[in-house]
Amino acid sequence: MKKLALLGALALSVLSVTALADEKPMKIGIEAAYPPFASKGPDGKIVGFDYDIGNALCAEMKVKCVWVEQEFDGLIPALKVRKIDAILSSMSITDERKQSVDFSNKYYNTPARLVMKAGTPLSEGLAEIKGKKIGVQRGSIHERFATEVLKPLGAEVVPYGSQNEIYLDVAAGRLDGTLADATLLQDGFLNTDAGKGYAFVGPAFTDVKYFGDGVGIAVRKGDKADLDKINAAIAAIRANGTYKTLQDKYFNFDIYGQ
Repeated sequence: MKKLALLGALALSVLSVTALADEKPMKIGIEAAYPPFASKGPDGKIVGFDYDIGNALCAEMKVKCVWVEQEFDGLIPALKVRKIDAILSSMSITDERKQSVDFSNKYYNTPARLVMKAGTPLSEGLAEIKGKKIGVQRGSIHERFATEVLKPLGAEVVPYGSQNEIYLDVAAGRLDGTLADATLLQDGFLNTDAGKGYAFVGPAFTDVKYFGDGVGIAVRKGDKADLDKINAAIAAIRANGTYKTLQDKYFNFDIYGQ
């Protein structure tokens, strides 16, 4: 009987440890300066598509989300030193980033665009970009594209810590334009009072070399356990309608893409 009691106690102990392990929160890094994907509401709380998707994924995985705010260019370093467990902050899946982190399957995919004064001529060859001052977010795929493609064409590329700072300088005339995600530019600038008189110019940019295979969730290299759980959760919310409900809250088109 004593042996049975001991075995029972051990079994309960193992179950308790397992339960505690399952309850370990997932610390998710996010930059809350990227509306409509992530920004601060009037009450100071984070709102946006990325934030809602993250909470839906955590609910599906039955883990607690702990959101950790960080400037975008500090997210991968924070992941590497284990300050966070994952990055969910509109981070595009690129070969360059795959050298530092592992990515989930995509959870959305949109092109990059240039925004400048409405009526600014810009052909497919981008020759008219010469002499233009273009703001980009530091550490982003858009900075890399602007540096490697627009700068050799004569553009002056100016990196900023956040996209909101760029909007202020575009509206004030200190920049001729900005390059960023099309959806971000539409909702975060063009649809606002500050964006009146501005428009998308030139072509949409989708080169996989720079813009990757969509936007995914980053985890540390080799973290297969979290990656498998996240991928399963993405598939689940796509299948059960949760994804579409959250998408329709922010967008009037299929942001998931092809």
